Amino acid sequence: MANIRQDIHDALSCIKNGHTVMVGGFGLVGAPLTLIDGLTKKDVKDLTIISNNLGESGKGLGILLNQNKIKKAIGSYFTSNRDVGEKYQKGEIELQLLPQGTLAESMRAGGAGIGGYYTTTGVGTQLAEGKEEREINGIKYIFEPAIRADVALIRAYKADRLGNLSYYKTARNFNPVMATAANMVIVEVDEIVEPGELSPEEIITPHLYVDYIVEAQQVLTKEGVVNK
Repeated sequence: MANIRQDIHDALSCIKNGHTVMVGGFGLVGAPLTLIDGLTKKDVKDLTIISNNLGESGKGLGILLNQNKIKKAIGSYFTSNRDVGEKYQKGEIELQLLPQGTLAESMRAGGAGIGGYYTTTGVGTQLAEGKEEREINGIKYIFEPAIRADVALIRAYKADRLGNLSYYKTARNFNPVMATAANMVIVEVDEIVEPGELSPEEIITPHLYVDYIVEAQQVLTKEGVVNK
């Protein structure tokens, strides 16, 4: 049974200086905004953040960026937040850019116990520099290592008290795959129900991946990020 935590800071106590942290979401959609807010209030530094992007300027992970708590970011769409480019130009952050499909597949490999894989994506571009290249059946591939993290912060719609998760529409972006690829998984949900209230067809992430559950205190609406 997953641990249900009422205190966000208590749930985030496992995150230490220098940790690698996966954060779900595509832009702010499907992002664990409550957990991110808690992380901005935590005394931590030198984090490596694995996420599709670093939020928006002054929103989501963008706040953590402006607090200078992020040492390195691994993702695929950093230009949604121009603060990232400015910090990179100043040498204040290291960036590792991966094509979006490569990012997802590298995390899937990490969760499946696969050390890496060969892909044609990026062959012949700057993204292939320094990577192993192999020709298979006359086609050139580059090797991409699997990605794992110390902690994953993810967002789901419902959880039962065992930790089984269901997601709402496009919140199934990077959240389910991140749940498989981290040593510790903390999920933020809208609702916690009793075991048996989620049908097997609803369950996307089985409870064996989930360590801690917290209820969302912030949500994304048409008006922006608001408190529940």
